[in-house]
Amino acid sequence: MKVKVISRSTDEFTRERSQDLQRVFHNFDPNLRTQEKAVEYQRALNAAKLDKIFARPFIGAMDGHIDAVSCMAKNPNYLKGIFSGSMDGDIRLWDIANRRTVCRFPGHQGAVRGLTASTDGSTLVSCGTDCTVRLWNVPVATIMESGNLSDCSSEPRAVYMGENAYWAVDHQWSGDLFATAGAQVDIWNHNRSQPVNSFKWGTDSVISVRFNPGEPNLLATSASDRSIMLYDLRVSSPARKLIMRTKTNSISWNPMEPMNFTAANEDCNCYSYDARKFDEAKCVHKDHVSAVMDIDFSPTGREFVTGSYDRTVRIFQYNGGHSREIYHTKRMQRVFCVKFSCDASYVISGSDDTNLRLWKAKASEQLGILLPREQRRHEYNEALKTRYKHLPEVKRIVRHRHLPKPIYKAGVLRRVMIEAERRKDHRRKAHSAPGSIVTEPMRKRRIIKEVE
Repeated sequence: MKVKVISRSTDEFTRERSQDLQRVFHNFDPNLRTQEKAVEYQRALNAAKLDKIFARPFIGAMDGHIDAVSCMAKNPNYLKGIFSGSMDGDIRLWDIANRRTVCRFPGHQGAVRGLTASTDGSTLVSCGTDCTVRLWNVPVATIMESGNLSDCSSEPRAVYMGENAYWAVDHQWSGDLFATAGAQVDIWNHNRSQPVNSFKWGTDSVISVRFNPGEPNLLATSASDRSIMLYDLRVSSPARKLIMRTKTNSISWNPMEPMNFTAANEDCNCYSYDARKFDEAKCVHKDHVSAVMDIDFSPTGREFVTGSYDRTVRIFQYNGGHSREIYHTKRMQRVFCVKFSCDASYVISGSDDTNLRLWKAKASEQLGILLPREQRRHEYNEALKTRYKHLPEVKRIVRHRHLPKPIYKAGVLRRVMIEAERRKDHRRKAHSAPGSIVTEPMRKRRIIKEVE
């Protein structure tokens, strides 16, 4: 009787050195593994469900202000630090890791409307409705780490008086200039008490200003006359102006694609534009049910966070029409300012209920140090979800978000109104002469005109 056996040489699968990879015999013939697709699908389904089980985005709240938080600024030189300003004139520097105040900057007699830090992180610039611009010395990171705050400066290094209230301020990404927005756009230098340049286009107040991350001399502003304007510091006059149907509350440039910016609008949407081509939006980001108050891009440039009057924080892909994540709590009120952390791992929101809240950028992300096996497991689950994301069951689980009842009802009502308007336009077009009514896409519909 013949007996066939499998024989392998020990030399084929024995490692010569401990650093060598262990050889694994694997036959990739699909006929031998008929259930491979079914097993992978089940794993993708489990991965999507586990994401929901471990989705705990809220980390903690930082309380200390006694009035609504109106603005925030990141410290580019200190990863764990963030500045916040409130309606009562209080400015604080927070340690995000310990969730405590490490320094206070008193002095403003009215609401603080704008905060920004210099490129090296050593100077904080604030402005407010008391018609002043104040420069502060920021304590170095070593003092904040040690907890010895005796050197923390509570007196402003310089105070510049203006004629009108200031609504926003922003510093160049590389340079010594900063811009304030109010009755006009003023360009300041750290060492001069008067603006080095001023721009004015129209009579309405400018409510937000942002410098371009790639071109230091280019800045974008939005005004209360529903306009978005581009200015170039190398010329004496404004460059371009776009007038929309509703007001833009805030603007944020994409740090990885500096020619693109996204505008947070009063009509519940955000609009992404190419600064070279203003005749239509590149993308319309929908989902909020009330005015979008603030917006900030992730340092990676792949997504941005928005805060809205509807008491929610949403995270959008830079080219996605709908949000991938929504954050809300029972106690959080109207969100006035939002920021991504400098490492793109966290989101900080400031709201009307005097608190700053710290959220994870990925709701189910595991905090702390991961073992290599854990890291590989997370990557494998993400790859599975990406591969099977088009299948109905996986898609339904991944997309599902629990919403508070008022926001859910407002969303349903908003969709009903949009559908009724679409139906009305369709019927008007059907009963008119051919070619007399042209249907504009959503990317162009909210734009009134562009002025050079």
